[in-house]
Amino acid sequence: MNFSQFLSIILARKLIVIWVFFVTVLVTTVISFLLPKTYTASTSLVVNTKGADPVTGFVLPATLMPGYMATQVDIIASRNVALKVVDKLGVGNSPLAKAQFDKATKGEGDIRDWYADQFLTNLDVEPSRESSVIKISYQGADPKFAAVLANTFAEAYIYTNLQLKVEPAKQAAAWFDSQIKGLRLGVEVAQDKLSTYQKQHGIVSTDERLDMETARLAELSSQLVAAQGQTYDTTSRQSQLNRSKASESPEILANGLIQNLKAQLVQAEAKFADVAKRLDKNHPQYQIAQGDVTNLTVRINEEIAKTSSSIGQTARVSQQREGEIRAALAAQKDHVLKLRNQHDDMAVLVREVENAQRIYDTAMQRYGQTSMEGQSVQTDVSVLNPAIPPLKHSSPKIMLNILVSIFLGLMLGVGFAIMAEMLDRRVRTADDLLQQFNLPVLGAFVENKKVASGLFKKFKQFFQSDIMKKKPLPFNALVRSK
Repeated sequence: MNFSQFLSIILARKLIVIWVFFVTVLVTTVISFLLPKTYTASTSLVVNTKGADPVTGFVLPATLMPGYMATQVDIIASRNVALKVVDKLGVGNSPLAKAQFDKATKGEGDIRDWYADQFLTNLDVEPSRESSVIKISYQGADPKFAAVLANTFAEAYIYTNLQLKVEPAKQAAAWFDSQIKGLRLGVEVAQDKLSTYQKQHGIVSTDERLDMETARLAELSSQLVAAQGQTYDTTSRQSQLNRSKASESPEILANGLIQNLKAQLVQAEAKFADVAKRLDKNHPQYQIAQGDVTNLTVRINEEIAKTSSSIGQTARVSQQREGEIRAALAAQKDHVLKLRNQHDDMAVLVREVENAQRIYDTAMQRYGQTSMEGQSVQTDVSVLNPAIPPLKHSSPKIMLNILVSIFLGLMLGVGFAIMAEMLDRRVRTADDLLQQFNLPVLGAFVENKKVASGLFKKFKQFFQSDIMKKKPLPFNALVRSK
């Protein structure tokens, strides 16, 4: 079917098109005026997603913002919030609401759930694309009731939002409270072990005591080195004294008293020699001079013997002192090792106390934080614009329905015209003969009517011309009467 055929059908069936168009527009207009009016009340909520939580300090990342807003929309449109709205309005206690519920469900089911579903059916939640604003709209036959429902849904959502944040915190606080008792007992047990160990070993401060004993060990080590050096020195001098003459010993030569006595002996011997030349041995001066020499010699020998004995005694004392220091050093080493073992054992107990205390402090901190969260009454949602009863109804939209009915009426009219043509096919153009019977057309008679005159006639002739069809002219020229 080309355009000329379609146009000829529409012109032939124009009464069907007009009637269908008229009936469609008329019925749509009448129904639009007869339909009950519905009012839409809207309230706006602001969700503060960029602010920090006043208790935890948590800030929602920007990447989670779309998902967070979608979650809030789902919460608003949830049955949980709808049931809170039903309870807040007291629908279950209203005789009229009960009668309506019994009529609709014949008393089967729960009135709260049924009204919650009814409220959710007329609820519309729309988040903003560029901001953190959520719009809650409710449609109803009564504008005041629609505004009340929208505001009640906003209040129920705010309460639910706070409840969803507070309830987990309360449960966590209760769990921490039950765990804290055991953790406190663990700290006490660890502290008791540490105190008992300190009492058993008489430990006040292991670090200070260990440092003192270690310093004493170092001091004994130094004393032992000094004693060993002194012992080696005295032993060497004693050995040298034993190997050589006593008078040639460095200790004897370095002794001032002995050297002084030797000088006196030299003088006494010289005096004795002089006296011996002059006097006889029975002479008193001779005997005195001889006695002086003998006395000095005895004293020198006694001093040499004393010095030799002193060197030996000093060597023995040095060896004895070295042995004592060595024994004290060994005992001190054992004592320090024992203290180190006690220090290690006590360090384990101290770490157990510190770990138990650290876990207990962390649990107490989390318990305090969750307790504050559980008692929080702050929410990150606030009402931006409360719903007010609308003055104009939102549906039906009469003008829009009429415009749609005009377009739909035209489409239906054309459709019915084509359908009528298909049921009662007529030959209206030369192309119909070519398509139906495949016969050559010698000529076409056109009725000269005023209806077909004018611009519409020229438009029709133009689309029926061979130029628009892009076909060659038939063998016999078409005869067109005017």
